[in-house]
Amino acid sequence: MRKEERFTEFIRYFLEHRPQAETELVYTKPYELAVAVILSAQCTDKRVNMITPELFRHYPDAESLARANHEDVFALIKSCSYPNNKTKNIIGMAKTLTGKFNGVMPSDVDKLQELPGVGRKSANVLAAVIFHKPAMAVDTHVHRVSARIGLTVNAKTPYQTEMQLVEHIPEDLIPIAHHWLILHGRYICMARRPKCEECGLTGFCKYFAANIKV
Repeated sequence: MRKEERFTEFIRYFLEHRPQAETELVYTKPYELAVAVILSAQCTDKRVNMITPELFRHYPDAESLARANHEDVFALIKSCSYPNNKTKNIIGMAKTLTGKFNGVMPSDVDKLQELPGVGRKSANVLAAVIFHKPAMAVDTHVHRVSARIGLTVNAKTPYQTEMQLVEHIPEDLIPIAHHWLILHGRYICMARRPKCEECGLTGFCKYFAANIKV
């Protein structure tokens, strides 16, 4: 099967079986999603969603978080991974958001990366989720699943994966395709034991064809 055909089947399957897909991070406004995305680095969305309600009760907006004391914020997020560094980042993000961007979340991926704690992947998440831009965020799930299915070939870095995916996915579908790949990797195509018996992509998946005997 040619790569273009594989992308066609991938899109067809998910449009039929998961026409709605969105982030599992709980948020109500761009500031909250930015905080949640920073906290989610090497941490589960489930854990982040346990932390953020109390955090946002104390710091409901960027202005209040920008004025926050490091120790106070640390105490609220200490159950996530790398809490000391993430405390610095979310406070720094709030200071930059209020000081440089007048409290308005930028929509441009490059400008988003000026926020502390926001790299290219996180910037793409914010651009896609908040502004519905054709930005493909590549985390470990997206990187793994894309390669296994055969959507990407010899992509060694997240950026290479991103470039191969956006080349073949229509712009209007890129934001939701990001969630298709993440959720598929989180619940079906897991790193150690992919649930191929539950997967609807086996008809065109390179990993299944090469590794699973039927």
